[in-house]
Amino acid sequence: MNEPTGVDNEGARASGLGEGSQREPGLTTGAEPEPPPEVGSGILRVFGRQLKRFRMRAGLERPEFASMVGYSVSTIAAYEQGRRIPPPRLIDQADEVLDAGGVLLEMKEEVARAQYPPFFRDAARLEVEAVELHAYDTHVVKGLLQTPDYARAVFRMWRPLLDEETIEQRVAARLARQEIFTRRPLPHLSFVIEEAVLHKRLGGEQVWRGQLEHIMLAGQARNVDVQVMPLRREEHAGLAGPFTLMETKDGRRIAYTEVQSDSRLHTERTRVRELEVTYGTLRAQALTPQESVALIEKLLREE
Repeated sequence: MNEPTGVDNEGARASGLGEGSQREPGLTTGAEPEPPPEVGSGILRVFGRQLKRFRMRAGLERPEFASMVGYSVSTIAAYEQGRRIPPPRLIDQADEVLDAGGVLLEMKEEVARAQYPPFFRDAARLEVEAVELHAYDTHVVKGLLQTPDYARAVFRMWRPLLDEETIEQRVAARLARQEIFTRRPLPHLSFVIEEAVLHKRLGGEQVWRGQLEHIMLAGQARNVDVQVMPLRREEHAGLAGPFTLMETKDGRRIAYTEVQSDSRLHTERTRVRELEVTYGTLRAQALTPQESVALIEKLLREE
């Protein structure tokens, strides 16, 4: 579903993610993936304890505080116990109402990452730092290019099934990632999408049309290139599957690969260079950005 994580062993040492370093739960260095974290673990539990501490310091009972921020008592209890992920709006309100002096706000970014599947959290952290990001996708539109309705449709098809609250949390997290398009300084972004992806009507006709129109709109930005790999190409360098390349502001070059819910972050230079060469070939084989827009427009007219 377009977003998982692990680190290859050599790459982990190169990036400071080797043995003894702190890793996000779900990060793997071998064949066996670690189990996903419990909802009440890590940052959510820390945030919940701090929220409760500031509420009590303010002399507010839970029902009174819930009324002030517009949430039910049971929901506030779930946030304080680390059983649910608080939305950004609640964190903003709580920090102000409880006069927390920015303490709760400082945890906002880490709390937001808890909305991602465990296997994608490390990749999401690196994505925020990227000055360049290049992605090749074969099954669905890249999360960074998805509309809310399309993202919702993707998560509703996830197996095992996700509950509605988890779906909405992940949609919100996916949309928050799209701030990369307007971040300053503007990063360089490029996407190569298999034509077959554009034919899939995930979520229905209207969702599909809205998604294709959104891809064209995204490609109009000066810092974004969108290319389509046509079905009739006789040469194709990407048969090994999808991947993402990132360069961070400190010059690190990282590759991210995935299959099902198993994924890997590569920082070992030889492996990253191999995928960079593959991506360069893919861009040469794909339609140009202008030709890609013309193809999408044709699909919208004909279908």
